[in-house]
Amino acid sequence: MSLSVAYNTARSSLLASQSQMATVSRNITGASDPSYSRKIATLVTQGGAARVVTLRASDAALLSKMLETTSDAATQKALLEGLEKLSQTVGDTELDESLAARIGALDGALKQYANAPDNSQYARAFVTAATNMASSLNQATSAVQAVRLEADGKIGDSVARINDLLAKFEKANQQVVSGSALGADVTDAMDTRDSLIAQLSEEIGVTVVPRAGNDIALYTDSGVPLFDKTARQVKFDQTNVYAPGTVGKAVSIDGIQVTGPGALMPLNSGNLVGLVAVRDDVAVTYQRQLDELARGLIEAFAEKHQTDASQPDLPGVFTFPGASGVPASPATTGLAGLIRVTDEIDPAKSATGTFANIRDGGINGAAYRYNPDPDNAAFSGRLYALVGEMSKERTFDKTLGLGETVSLREFAQGSASWVESSRQSADQSLDYRNTLLGHASEALSNATDVNEDDETALMLQLEKSYSASAKLISVIDQMIKTLLNAVG
Repeated sequence: MSLSVAYNTARSSLLASQSQMATVSRNITGASDPSYSRKIATLVTQGGAARVVTLRASDAALLSKMLETTSDAATQKALLEGLEKLSQTVGDTELDESLAARIGALDGALKQYANAPDNSQYARAFVTAATNMASSLNQATSAVQAVRLEADGKIGDSVARINDLLAKFEKANQQVVSGSALGADVTDAMDTRDSLIAQLSEEIGVTVVPRAGNDIALYTDSGVPLFDKTARQVKFDQTNVYAPGTVGKAVSIDGIQVTGPGALMPLNSGNLVGLVAVRDDVAVTYQRQLDELARGLIEAFAEKHQTDASQPDLPGVFTFPGASGVPASPATTGLAGLIRVTDEIDPAKSATGTFANIRDGGINGAAYRYNPDPDNAAFSGRLYALVGEMSKERTFDKTLGLGETVSLREFAQGSASWVESSRQSADQSLDYRNTLLGHASEALSNATDVNEDDETALMLQLEKSYSASAKLISVIDQMIKTLLNAVG
């Protein structure tokens, strides 16, 4: 081997060692960055000279699994947060604030009043219990609509974040593709791109499709394009006010509806899916349960015409604005927010109001009076009949899954149990998916993250190689000087 060839070989080795050491230093610096993937300096021999090509540690299968579990966990987290807010309207069934407890208090007050129908204090206590019952239903309805409004706002935030991430992804992808075409080091841009995909998977289920030239296309987990050469627009119109029966707007991607009943390619996972489920499914179902409970109360305390059975039953103690009869099942949407105690049983609310209307009937006029002798203050038949109505098993909307024939209190308890069991199920599901996410993240980390111990050991090896190459160059230099001196 000539001295010039030996010199060029040693010089190439020295430069390669420098590049590899720079890559190791880069890895050690990026070790604390969770979005950083280990860089691998690979030696390539070309034209008798060695050069370094920088690659990136990656695992497409593990990345796909991590994205999937991230989206699933985000779905359950959004659902759990919504259910926790709804469960606050339920409260502890043993406390006076819960709907089941309110019914129990109402039943207790009614029984006391039935045992002493001439006692105005017991009558007043019953009115208070009835008012508390109606107020709890009103407040629960307001809380449900507040949860739906909040979920709608978060859907808007999620859509805005998705669009922002897609715009950033488009820039990062362009950098990767153009850099790859020029033979530049694009590994950092690829790290940025993967980080953006991971963030995107929190909001929406994502499928990654590799293309030639390090290009990538993104689709939703239902197959709708999110990014293919360019970012697709995700659209959503927020609703500023929610009332019972309000239907929230759907989310669309590139003009394709992906949420709601009309979606042909509905999303399957992600924060967005959980929020839509809270707004359009969970909260709506709970509102229907509240409405059915309100309907049952109105039905239980309704008054019957005493001389003509063909006349309709009319609301008694419990009524609602515009009432012209007792509502049928399934209840009108929002009835729980409208139910109230009639002023006709409360002398503090109306000049014509009197406690006697509870005991005797006649809230809807003399034809609906049960007590044949208005002067008989000991009449208790109507009150005991109402006690029976409260414990009576009545028909409710069977599609709610709380039992087709149950008592008012059983229905309220069933509704509370439904919310709590749904919350527990979401909590358990979130724990499970977080565990899967932890395993997937750990596996991906093991495959792509930097191990500082390994990098330090590699650095020591490279330093030895560098020293050997430098020493060889020094020896060659001395040999050339000796040769030149001898010739001179």
